[in-house]
Amino acid sequence: MASTELQGKRVAFLVAQEGVEEIELTKPWQAVQEAGARVELVAPEDGKVQAFNHLDKGSTYSVDAALDRADPDSYDALVLPGGVANPDELRTDERAVRFVQEIFSAGKPVGVICHGPWTLVEADLVRGRKLTSWPSLHTDIRNAGGEWVDEEVVVDQGLVSSRKPDDLPAFCSKIVEEFAEGRHDVARAGATRS
Repeated sequence: MASTELQGKRVAFLVAQEGVEEIELTKPWQAVQEAGARVELVAPEDGKVQAFNHLDKGSTYSVDAALDRADPDSYDALVLPGGVANPDELRTDERAVRFVQEIFSAGKPVGVICHGPWTLVEADLVRGRKLTSWPSLHTDIRNAGGEWVDEEVVVDQGLVSSRKPDDLPAFCSKIVEEFAEGRHDVARAGATRS
């Protein structure tokens, strides 16, 4: 029997056109969908996104909403999968950065894994927060005012973070839990750039 914890919730998965780590997209997607959420793939452009399994091409996935049409107010939560190229491309797209900032400023829960926090660093959203990531991002997170820890899953006021694909079971469980809780206090949501 399917879970209904997220019934009536709409969750955006924000990815670049190329470079998203496939398992970091598909496993969380499956988890929130099985919990009853309506899931949508948001990307810079319409069409398809190319997923990767490390450096090898994986499957392609259809975009549900391009950033020009995606309204952050219409989503209840956000997932930022990793892959090296994916968040690196997103952090150079002002529309993606603004989308993430608006989700955070509304206190909506966010799940981020692996290299995904690069987008949060660019959006100035890690300041004063505790999170984890792929180990190579620890200096970027600390330089942006965040507290980096080496743990399987970290939750800080609706922000759920994990380090790598091996952490996906814990990550998926926690995002469902946090997404079910809904909005969180935005007092520590970090500064946003103008």
